[in-house]
Amino acid sequence: MTTAVIAFTRRGAALGRSLADALGGSLHVPARFAPEVGAEAYASLEGWTAWAWARADALVFVGAAGIAVRAIAPHVRDKFSDPAVVSVDEAGRFVVPLLSGHVGGANELARRVAALTGGQAAVSTATDVNGLFAVDVWARERGMAITDRVLAKEVSAALLEGRPVGFASDFGHPCPEGLTAGPAELGVWITDRTGEGPFPRTLRLVPRSLILGIGCRRGTPEAAIAAAADAALAGLAPEAVAGVATIDLKKDEAGLLAFCARRGLPLTTYSAEALAAVAGDFTPSAFVRGITGVDNVCERAAAAAGGRIIVPKQADNGVTAAVARKDTL
Repeated sequence: MTTAVIAFTRRGAALGRSLADALGGSLHVPARFAPEVGAEAYASLEGWTAWAWARADALVFVGAAGIAVRAIAPHVRDKFSDPAVVSVDEAGRFVVPLLSGHVGGANELARRVAALTGGQAAVSTATDVNGLFAVDVWARERGMAITDRVLAKEVSAALLEGRPVGFASDFGHPCPEGLTAGPAELGVWITDRTGEGPFPRTLRLVPRSLILGIGCRRGTPEAAIAAAADAALAGLAPEAVAGVATIDLKKDEAGLLAFCARRGLPLTTYSAEALAAVAGDFTPSAFVRGITGVDNVCERAAAAAGGRIIVPKQADNGVTAAVARKDTL
């Protein structure tokens, strides 16, 4: 978590410095005394907030909560994209998570700040104060994507009203406390698949469990790679793709790099020797061996990234694609 701390007075800067150091963040104060406290200077609160909003995962305001509220108001969008925002008074007595308590981690950050200052975290989210399962926190801690924001809210509402919420997992997760492994009208399903869920109304939480292996001819356009990838991922959740893997001969392939950039996926490359050493049954190609030095790129690359092949090699328009599922999450 990238944390930006802002203080408005010298006293606030003293607390801000200790917090920034403990949290591994940066401290920002008015230009008039920035040099004497060894902090970064800001010219205006409005400008600083816009800057920090675009760059930091968490903003900590040392000062009145009202100042923070007015500063962030123009930037607030939704809890799935907003950074965590926390306010703490200059004495460190009260720490208030103002925004993104669950998904952004502001509640957790407030508790950490309170532990550092000896103060009290004023957490007010309903599931927290009632000691109930919080689906957005549970998913965030495990790196899972929430596929339906409305259903996520309904899960919390059901728990607050005392209604049962079911739980099922394709990956063997134990049922969290507060949910039921039995039948329910509304439930949570941990899966990397699409399609109908195990409950009449199912919230899918998607782990980053899949590796997409790609091979392609030199100069293959992004659109062709995207089409082949989507075909290989049919029936699988696109949110589940953790990364793309290929041979190192393709590390500068423009179409592949553009595909990865557009989808926000890291690209991992392997040498022909490393791919040849991957154990397993793969679809061989003498032509591919003659070009790359290994009999298969897409399946071997996907498996090399740490998984078991669940979608074998598919070829289309000069692109080969395969999908592997990670052995461990």
